[in-house]
Amino acid sequence: MKTTLEIADPLLDQVRRIAARDGETLRSLVEQGLRKVVAERNAKAKPFKLKDCSFGTPGAGSAYEAMSWEEKRALIYEGRGG
Repeated sequence: MKTTLEIADPLLDQVRRIAARDGETLRSLVEQGLRKVVAERNAKAKPFKLKDCSFGTPGAGSAYEAMSWEEKRALIYEGRGG
C-alpha cells in the first residue's frame, strides 16, 4: 500500500546514505524500522487476562467432585423436568 510520510530531512538523509551503502531501498529500511517498533511494543504489552468472575462454584475436594455424573445431572436439572 502506498502512503505518504513526513520525515525530518536530517534523518531522511541518514537513511538514504545507509540504504545506498548497504544496497537496500529506503522502503525496506522503513519497513524494518516499523517491524522493530511493533515487535518491541507488543513484547511490552500486558497479555489479556480474563477476570475471574465466578462465584459459588465448588472447590477442590468438595462433595460435588465425588458425585457421579448422574448425581450431578440430577442436581443441575432439579425442578426443571430434565
